[in-house]
Amino acid sequence: MSDTPIDSSKRTWLIASGCAGAVGGLATAVPFVSTFQPSEKAKAAGAAVEVDISALKPGEKMTAEWRGKPVWIVKRTPEQLADLPALDEQLADPKSLRNPKDFTPAYAQNGHRSIKPEVFVAVGICTHLGCSPSDKFATGAQPSLPADWKGGFLCPCHGSTFDMAGRVFKNKPAPDNLEVPPHMYLSETKILIGDDKKA
Repeated sequence: MSDTPIDSSKRTWLIASGCAGAVGGLATAVPFVSTFQPSEKAKAAGAAVEVDISALKPGEKMTAEWRGKPVWIVKRTPEQLADLPALDEQLADPKSLRNPKDFTPAYAQNGHRSIKPEVFVAVGICTHLGCSPSDKFATGAQPSLPADWKGGFLCPCHGSTFDMAGRVFKNKPAPDNLEVPPHMYLSETKILIGDDKKA
């Protein structure tokens, strides 16, 4: 083995090349690794949404958007609430016991499927094929509805019907009640949709 000294200019060049390669590798790795993080748009889309319901009157519905889905907030009338228990025999899952983890949080596993009886919060997407049901709040006979209709929602795509608590009627294509999203009250007139940590 020879003891030939390495030219100092080559040594400087090798060190500089190695450092440049390391910096280049790091510069390439950082953007690549950062692609695994959700984008700001994705973070915003999944964030909880605050909704002011102070202007909502009995018998009215408003729609908010959460995670790209329509979320309905309905202020039910005393008459609509009074009709709910009488419908149990006609419903596929009146107590919301089927798939509660996916469709009905514990605080909404009651006859009105809500935290406050008069305010119903639900994802406005049919559990059959993802269509958006229409409001059919008027009572009585109407096209595609029974003569004793008490108000609720009709999915025009395949005829699934839901009562004013989003519970699906028997023998309809929709397999489950409408989803109640996680939510909680921040005040008497403000609801936070997408977060129920304090509920």
